[in-house]
Amino acid sequence: MNKAVFLDKDGTLIPDIPYNIDADLITLQPDAVDGLKRLQNDGYQLIIISNQSGVARGFFKEDSLLAVEDRVRELFDFNGLFLSGFYYCPHHPSGSVSAYAINCDCRKPMPGMLIKAAAEHNIDLTISWMIGDILNDVEAGNRANCQTVLIDNGNETEWVKGDYREPTIICRCINDAADEILTKVMA
Repeated sequence: MNKAVFLDKDGTLIPDIPYNIDADLITLQPDAVDGLKRLQNDGYQLIIISNQSGVARGFFKEDSLLAVEDRVRELFDFNGLFLSGFYYCPHHPSGSVSAYAINCDCRKPMPGMLIKAAAEHNIDLTISWMIGDILNDVEAGNRANCQTVLIDNGNETEWVKGDYREPTIICRCINDAADEILTKVMA
């Protein structure tokens, strides 16, 4: 079985511009590329796991996310990285687009996207990691039986504690997360 690092997109992998689908505005965090390369070199598949409630809220159409995925893949290629998967949840229970205004098991903090990615990529979740910038990312990873990293960059504003909301590691960026993950795995 394979191992993976699941990455939240907005605020973790790329700067957080709310509801952005403009590919020209998408860049990788400057303190992410080296860490992603080291994780990839250690055999981790890199997979994006992202809530995209802008679809349910009527801010953009679901097919707009194709350009976002294409741009992220282009940035990965440019930096010598390979993106194994791009998973997103277009739902939100308070959405204005009825087809997407639902409760689902894919919207983080639920683990549906991670479980789907694991099945499609033959991933052992117990040796995989979820990296995100809010506790809903951590909860999704923990619910999927991954180890988890909270990127404490100021994006978590609620700090609601719970059974699944304690990260394995807290650090400031993906490069630091890679250091911690690779040290922990070798220990």
